[in-house]
Amino acid sequence: MHKIRSYARRAAWYDDEGEHTHNPFKKIRVNRRRKQHAARDLERGGIEAAGQTGDRDSQEKDAPTLAGSEDAINVSRDIDGEDGGPRRRKTGLSGAPTEADDAASSASDGKPVFTVAGQLRAIFGSPINVLLVLVPVGIALNYTSVSRTAVFVVNFLAIVPLAAMLSYATEEIALRTGETLGGLINASFGNAVELIVAIIALVHNEITIVQTSLIGSMLSNLLLVMGMCFFFGGINRLEQKFNEVVAQTAASLLALAVGSLIIPTAFHMWASGGSSHTDELSRGTSVILLVVYGAYIFFQLRTHAEIYNAPSEKTAKRTKSRAKAGMSSQTAQRELESRGSEEEEEETEQPQLPFVVAVATLVIATVLVALCAEYMVDAISAVTSGNSGISQTFVGLILLPIVGNAAEHATAVTVAVKDKMDLAIGVAVGSSMQIALLVLPLIVVIGWIMGKDDMTLDFGDGFQVVVLFVAVLLVNYLIADGKSHWLEGVLLMTLYLIIAVAAWFYDS
Repeated sequence: MHKIRSYARRAAWYDDEGEHTHNPFKKIRVNRRRKQHAARDLERGGIEAAGQTGDRDSQEKDAPTLAGSEDAINVSRDIDGEDGGPRRRKTGLSGAPTEADDAASSASDGKPVFTVAGQLRAIFGSPINVLLVLVPVGIALNYTSVSRTAVFVVNFLAIVPLAAMLSYATEEIALRTGETLGGLINASFGNAVELIVAIIALVHNEITIVQTSLIGSMLSNLLLVMGMCFFFGGINRLEQKFNEVVAQTAASLLALAVGSLIIPTAFHMWASGGSSHTDELSRGTSVILLVVYGAYIFFQLRTHAEIYNAPSEKTAKRTKSRAKAGMSSQTAQRELESRGSEEEEEETEQPQLPFVVAVATLVIATVLVALCAEYMVDAISAVTSGNSGISQTFVGLILLPIVGNAAEHATAVTVAVKDKMDLAIGVAVGSSMQIALLVLPLIVVIGWIMGKDDMTLDFGDGFQVVVLFVAVLLVNYLIADGKSHWLEGVLLMTLYLIIAVAAWFYDS
């Protein structure tokens, strides 16, 4: 799933030519990758053929190989059609660089050239980065006599762009480290914000916040994010298709994770020695889950990488015209094939930042996230106390997941609208699975090291475990056939709303 999440981020961050998405986390590509439309290639080939008298066979040999919608998501081609070769600059009809070429892309050696202005645009170019002004404000408010609720709200909002910046820096580093190591880097930092918030809450002995925030992250990804993907992606299509094998593998691992939460909770409630051995059971289970996660990483990146590279069938959009709506299936298929042939070639993504700058951005973003999370967690007690009417369960289950997942939410919905459902499913289900098999067990082990014996997989009365079980059950039903439509999205979002209402009135 880490590779798929990486492709999803790039597809959501950067608009293709002629596209205009409303993703607030959209980035500016300083070093543009060179891509061509099939129609433009044909036009250019016809003009070159008319102006040249060379051998036609040699022209056909040098013609580019077009990448359609059925190509694997990780296959890259240069403009000469050679797989895995170095990228070449895109030229106009006369062979000269087009005006759209950047200074970085026009380097004679083919390597990107980084400028200070370009790096600043790459890092701070997203519309959501306007919230970065809240980072120093939130830190400063912590040392004033202002209301603690204001401290919570300001730092809450400040973490949202920092999480996106951390994700961007991670992606830039992963571009230079190769496929395997890049996947491990994405696995390690993919849910870094949730891990940081959970560790800080654990230090403050906010066990309820730790448990509910991690369960809430899984719920928001499975129900809210996937529901929005199904709804907005399928609102103007009859259905959308995705790789059901990949989705079912992740859903099966989620079912295992839910079982690992149900067993310690039931053991504490009903076993004769449950009250005295729940911590040992939780720690042993956590170690086992970490081993399973390592096996899954090896499964995805090594032994069964082909499964994750298999493309899914695309679906044509509905036509508004009543006459066109009655077109024959053959006509609709020709339209879909035409759209697929006009899709741009997927080429190797160029780094937008120097390696040192990417590492520095990652370190700075991590430190700022830790500071803002520290002040936010410290102010949670002020938000949940008194007559506010907000319980700790609602804060952890509903509010805190927004902090670390906002960028991933926007990424998944954006690629779903572009009919790239494999990427959307990879973000939504993959993020939940990573929290269940990596972050949550790791937090239990960290609590074990810190001497926090209350940090176990026992979730008290079992409310969080029950709602997670119902969510995984519904998701398994909906993704079993490898197809989705907008009504399935409504079902997922409805269940999330029901859980949110229950959490609001939940007395922790």
